[in-house]
Amino acid sequence: MRTIIALAALPLYFVPTAAVAQDAEEEEPAAEWEIDAEVGVFSDYRFRGISLSSKDPQVTAEISVAHESGLYAGVWASNVALNDGADDVELDLYAGYAADLGGATLDVGAVYYLYPGNGDFNYVELLASVAFAAGPGEITLGAAYAPSQENIGSEDNTYVYISGDLPIADTPLSLHGTFGIENGAFGDNKRDWLVGASYDLGSGLTATLDYVDTARAGSPLGDATVVGSLTFAF
Repeated sequence: MRTIIALAALPLYFVPTAAVAQDAEEEEPAAEWEIDAEVGVFSDYRFRGISLSSKDPQVTAEISVAHESGLYAGVWASNVALNDGADDVELDLYAGYAADLGGATLDVGAVYYLYPGNGDFNYVELLASVAFAAGPGEITLGAAYAPSQENIGSEDNTYVYISGDLPIADTPLSLHGTFGIENGAFGDNKRDWLVGASYDLGSGLTATLDYVDTARAGSPLGDATVVGSLTFAF
């Protein structure tokens, strides 16, 4: 996924109906599934510090399904402007597995970045992260690896990052931040960082304000900006 999206939707459970409940008692328990969805509006589409919307507003939509075993899959969609600023659509098709390690959560998966308007931009990336509690907050260590592919110049790419989230006790406010380093097809010694705050408006609505910046080898790379967003999870 291009952005980190926290989904908060009501779970959908697949369970036996009353008519077959008696027979089900003698069978294995029904598998539990959860379906999440979210839509959002952003003042800019910043991916690892770089605008992918020519600094124009971004509209996103996502739907995902997760099994109680830890397996999950989904699709994320957004407007994008990569081909000389021309409007296009990005579809991120992703799947993975999340496991509770006792005090930490391991998440491994893959994402296929698909651009229906220009297949020359399509590529695959592998993802892995470990999240653990730090006081009232959470810290995540993660990495993304894109193997060498023709659409990214037949060169691989590595991105490593650390991010954190800190809820403010007894308030709907939370603080967050991310720092990442990238090397390979998309930049050498490229760094990006983000700090911001989110406010839970209730009923699935969240407002966020982030400061985003990036640099390469000590020099500015993309213009620093403030990105505002409003998301609705259902």
